[in-house]
Amino acid sequence: MTFRAFLSIDVQPSEPMSSFHQALKETNAQVKLVDLENTHLTLKFLGDTSENHVPEIVKIMEDSIEGMDPFSISFRGTGAFPSLNHMKVVWIGVWNTDGMKSISDFLNDGFTVLGYRKEKRRFSPHLTLGRVKGGRNKEQLAQVIRNWKDEDFGEMEVTGIQLKKSVLSPQGPTYSTVHEAKIGSP
Repeated sequence: MTFRAFLSIDVQPSEPMSSFHQALKETNAQVKLVDLENTHLTLKFLGDTSENHVPEIVKIMEDSIEGMDPFSISFRGTGAFPSLNHMKVVWIGVWNTDGMKSISDFLNDGFTVLGYRKEKRRFSPHLTLGRVKGGRNKEQLAQVIRNWKDEDFGEMEVTGIQLKKSVLSPQGPTYSTVHEAKIGSP
């Protein structure tokens, strides 16, 4: 059996994140917003994954955080990939990401032994809030993103990383945690 898998850091949305999410919704633009309960920072996307690989995945996860202490990250600013003129993904910026980058680099290298492809793109931590699906009200959407571009969305302490199972449906993805590796645990 296989499941669609990724490694991430769960994010509890702050009040400003919820307000920005609502402002995006109110544009009535063609944007598929992420359910706020599903907000996360992706460290490594694995895709179709054999359940037989879970013990090895857990070992690599545990190794990636060995000796680390919990660390803080902050959320500030908004934007769109690849640009406001050609929006595909609406995001909130993530700062103080050295710990995340260290974990991501370790995971990216570590999973090659299990046959997973090494990500060639530079790690660019961001909190995805929506995916643009069409051009309706695109200018209003871009204006909301510009209005929030300097906003401070708060900070959080990273205390673990999760192996997530993703089940896709027409209503959107449903995520469940297969394993959590706790940072700072002996």
